Amino acid sequence: MELELFEANPIDKVQYMKRENTDVVDRRVVANSQQACAFLKAVREIHPALEAFFGCLYFAGLRPSEAKHLRLTDCTLPEKGWGELLLTGSTQHAGAEWTDSGEASEDRSLKHRPDKATRLVPACPELVELLRRHTTEFRCGPGGRLFVSRTGRAGIPLPPPYSNPVSSNTYARVWAKARAKALGETQAATPLAQRPYDLRHAAVSLWLNAGVPATQVAEWAGHSVNVLLKVYAKCVDGQDEIARRRVEAALRDAPDERAA
Repeated sequence: MELELFEANPIDKVQYMKRENTDVVDRRVVANSQQACAFLKAVREIHPALEAFFGCLYFAGLRPSEAKHLRLTDCTLPEKGWGELLLTGSTQHAGAEWTDSGEASEDRSLKHRPDKATRLVPACPELVELLRRHTTEFRCGPGGRLFVSRTGRAGIPLPPPYSNPVSSNTYARVWAKARAKALGETQAATPLAQRPYDLRHAAVSLWLNAGVPATQVAEWAGHSVNVLLKVYAKCVDGQDEIARRRVEAALRDAPDERAA
């Protein structure tokens, strides 16, 4: 085409089927509050240094990469009441061969946001308590990073400073064990909360079902309102029943032509 050997672009004549969008969250993966708390309890029994990590995903709707990037200075953690988390970036696992530094992980901007963009997320009292306990029990990494690798191969404890953010392999392995511990055999065979990321889905679904305005939920979750409502459309309880009642009311108010 650059040499202008074709009179027209042949690609324009290629017919293809547009793939159906599968980004909509399957409500079967969304844990309720009792299940989520059972997962966190199991994590504390298996790997207590990651309880607050998973707590950030569930209580504040963080992506795992955003939780990995979290520093102590990003957190406002009062003794009582609500706190705040100021998200300033994400930590992605790219592989040492794909980063400029040669490290397996790389700090980047927030997803779909320009460089240096931030997002302020509320921290409920339960999460504030988790994070305060975490900072008391576990030493932060360089720069105040909260969630770091504290063990090497075969689970051997590493000495500080803990220079590397917690790896995705580590938290995925811990999650699999905690999920199996918290769920019975029957539920463990279902899609319920199979991935740590599903805790974020549970958080956003909880906010929407609690009646928090979609604009506010979108801001907390780092979505546009359109994407939020599209992705979580099937996770909002009661909408079908409300719609049916509105239809019934409209039918009652309509003139009954059959009586004429």
